[in-house]
Amino acid sequence: MTLLAGKTAFITGAARGQGRAHAVRLAEAGANIIALDICRDLDTAPYTGSTTEDLSRTAELVEAAGGRIITAEADVRQSRQIEKAVENGLAAFGSIDILAVNAGIAGYGPAIELSEANWQEMIDINLTGAWKTVRAVAPSMDKAGRGGSIILTSSVAGMIAFPNLAHYSAAKHGLIGLMKVLAVELAPKSIRVNVICPSHVNTPMIQNPAVYELFTGGVAGATAEQASSAMKSMHALPIPWVESEDISSAVLWLASDEARYVTGVVLPVDGGLTAPFKLPHDV
Repeated sequence: MTLLAGKTAFITGAARGQGRAHAVRLAEAGANIIALDICRDLDTAPYTGSTTEDLSRTAELVEAAGGRIITAEADVRQSRQIEKAVENGLAAFGSIDILAVNAGIAGYGPAIELSEANWQEMIDINLTGAWKTVRAVAPSMDKAGRGGSIILTSSVAGMIAFPNLAHYSAAKHGLIGLMKVLAVELAPKSIRVNVICPSHVNTPMIQNPAVYELFTGGVAGATAEQASSAMKSMHALPIPWVESEDISSAVLWLASDEARYVTGVVLPVDGGLTAPFKLPHDV
């Protein structure tokens, strides 16, 4: 496929999960890849983080797909680290045409019981980190004068209320607001900005004991099978979750000229979860 031939994509959170799937899918479509990830555990995330080995595996998969890739271990909370990755990417490939802002963490707990540390790390990574990433990448798109596509990963939790996800939901709602402003501000430069809102995605972010307990109403030692049943009841389609590759298909479309006049859009990829639905219990 040559849908993205001659283009370069900058992807955050690329070591595994959705970010890795995006890197491979866009490389298959002909894009060069700049893959960024923090590659370590985060203080407040209730699951293990990505690793250097994970990011190396992403590079291997991109190269196996026929793509060119450079990687960077960087923290989206640190502007200079992102800027350095941008500089290296421009030196390697000459331009950045696509930005997939995917890096993020999850965490759980009642709003008034969250610690300040839990709240702050969530907002710093999921919302402020997204803004810092756009701020680091977009000027190169403007300077190149050939437009571009910026895709922010929000969530169904950025569209509707999910109990026990106040900090996560606040960040994801914030991404939609950020996208709308960026879409207006960057449109004169032919830079399109859109948001994808996935449902539960089959990655380590949901495949962990903390999430199993959350979606079974606090059942201690809840299993993946029990959580799967609860999640399935939340979707209109008969599925418990979507796969990373399902989100990558939407990223590819928004990144390509097939969506050349699509900007300012909130695109759910959610199996109908945000259609009228009933929670399986009071989560």
